[in-house]
Amino acid sequence: MSADTEPNRPSAAAPRPDLSGLEARPGVPKPDPIVKGDGIRRTFGGLAAVDVEHIEIQRGVITALIGPNGAGKTTLFNLLTGFDMPDSGEWSFNGTSLQRVAPYKVARLGMVRTFQLTKVLAKLTVIENMRLGATGQRGEKFWSAALPFLWRSQEEANTRRADDLLARFKLDAKREDFAGSLSGGQRKLLEMARALMVDPELIMLDEPMAGVNPALKQSLLGHVKSLRDEGRTVLFVEHDMDMVRDISDWVIVMAQGQIVAEGTPSEVMSNPAVIDAYLGAHHDTDLTELDEHEIDSEAEAELAHETPRKADKHRKDVP
Repeated sequence: MSADTEPNRPSAAAPRPDLSGLEARPGVPKPDPIVKGDGIRRTFGGLAAVDVEHIEIQRGVITALIGPNGAGKTTLFNLLTGFDMPDSGEWSFNGTSLQRVAPYKVARLGMVRTFQLTKVLAKLTVIENMRLGATGQRGEKFWSAALPFLWRSQEEANTRRADDLLARFKLDAKREDFAGSLSGGQRKLLEMARALMVDPELIMLDEPMAGVNPALKQSLLGHVKSLRDEGRTVLFVEHDMDMVRDISDWVIVMAQGQIVAEGTPSEVMSNPAVIDAYLGAHHDTDLTELDEHEIDSEAEAELAHETPRKADKHRKDVP
């Protein structure tokens, strides 16, 4: 399959794969991965932002990608979707290599993403934003644009689909409003609805709950679950652990650019490597008497070193 080939879209909800029997370890093979990656590395100067040896995303489930700030989650999203280029590595979607594939071609294949900071077109109306999400529009071509009979029926079909999605996401009342007038949560809903105009097989959500008020959080959670119920695959980045426990079937944990743990939500939350990544191992370790003695000795030595320097400075300052 080439990068320009239309993908097989999800038509009906398949039985949800059972991942409970998988070994909880980084890079564990999945029964039916939709995305596979090997040796993906991205550096910025001397910093390795992403250094993933192997990753697989299971088809038909909700996978959470978690980790502390700076772990490399969004950078990995950017690499997989073509918004950034790695120093090395290879990855594929449905068996099709995505190396050096432009983001719009990745979306045509059925792999779309949203952003942590929403990317709505503020000076266009909500329905105009939705229409822009549709692909393969004949009216966008130079010659056919002047011949409405070639594209009018397609645009009407796109508008009907957009209206259906706006109603589903409870944004139909905002149809003619400028997108810039929407609240942060409503923009998240619009971005998710617009992504569905592509009829994607995999949806990647970058912190979908960031900046969303509690009244809209439950609505967003319900929409994410409904995507899985339709047979789609969801990969999302999130810091809200309650949300991760509530909706995810599988969790991948990153720290310092690497995948340090994988497993079901319950397995991951009790994994020492995850606790260490978020808190540091020393937070859960009691200091021994010897440790306390060494800390006290270092502090006394530092104090003894600093005192003469302060005294010398005081003498120099006295006229």
